[in-house]
Amino acid sequence: MTDDRQPAAAPRIVAQQDVTPRPKRFYKAVSVATEAEGFTIHLDGRRARTPGRAGLVIPSEALAESVAAEWDAQAEEINVATMPLTRLANTAIDGVAARMAEVRTDIVAYAGSDLLCYRAEHPDGLVASQREAWDHVLGWSEARFGAALVTTQGIMPVAQSDEELAKLDRALAEEPVFPLTAMHIMTTLTGSALLALAVRHGYLDAPAAWAAAHVDEDWQITLWGEDAEATARREARWQEMSAASQIITHLKGPQPPGNPEKA
Repeated sequence: MTDDRQPAAAPRIVAQQDVTPRPKRFYKAVSVATEAEGFTIHLDGRRARTPGRAGLVIPSEALAESVAAEWDAQAEEINVATMPLTRLANTAIDGVAARMAEVRTDIVAYAGSDLLCYRAEHPDGLVASQREAWDHVLGWSEARFGAALVTTQGIMPVAQSDEELAKLDRALAEEPVFPLTAMHIMTTLTGSALLALAVRHGYLDAPAAWAAAHVDEDWQITLWGEDAEATARREARWQEMSAASQIITHLKGPQPPGNPEKA
């Protein structure tokens, strides 16, 4: 059901994956330096760079320290699969920074077919589980942003009004690149822009949003049991979700004067 409701031309803004041979660790010391544009990661005293050759500049000290810890934890080889925060930072700098309007539009497009708006007709237990997990988030969205999205039962699409979607668009308008990147990743992972917004604004934590996104799947598991491959895929996706939420959490920490990234 969810695949049929994805935006037709969503830009592929996802965390960069480990798709190249692992390079040898070429540095000994990792440090964080405070500079005018933000906090920079240094390897043996030299600025680390993204795959696109931009400086790895992080908007908060807490986040920079966590990114630096990922670099410091590497052994003889650099395994980017174990560096989710670094991958997200690279994605923000190399991918999202030049496409922010497009990424905002994509998040709003997900809201137009948001997971939380599509309800089961039966069985009663699943209907009740969806209502318990989702109704309060819809209510929060209406109270917080004035956006009252309508729900439907079954797989028939329901059209959200341009006016209501515009309210969510305005909620995204001032988002800096790092939290916008995190929100886009959470949106694509959960199928719900509202869940991403709820995490961003502190209404839900990441585990609660993740559980809400998997009400249907968890219901099926109670009936048929777990599938090992599906469980492994879900765990890998959770690691991305967790990293995205850490971006938002870290951005609540101290930031340098004049830095445009504000939580």
